[in-house]
Amino acid sequence: MYRLLGPDGIEYQSPSKGTLGGHSKSRIYGRLDCPGALRALARGGPYATYRVFFADEATAIEAGYRPCWLCMRAEYIVWKRALGSEVST
Repeated sequence: MYRLLGPDGIEYQSPSKGTLGGHSKSRIYGRLDCPGALRALARGGPYATYRVFFADEATAIEAGYRPCWLCMRAEYIVWKRALGSEVST
């Protein structure tokens, strides 16, 4: 069983692995192979404590997370523009 975060922010057990990872302190979600997340995990420390997983992107967004600039650039740009902010790439 896998522990995933639902749209209500509550963890639940799932027989399927999540498709996206996230960080509960920064409220960012991204791909499971995100270079930034993998670097943080390799350094050790508290990063892994705040790691969460989502079944899909819609669930991550509903839970109040934003896309990662590094591994989900296109989604990040859409999110940033929706806020009315300029995006420098």
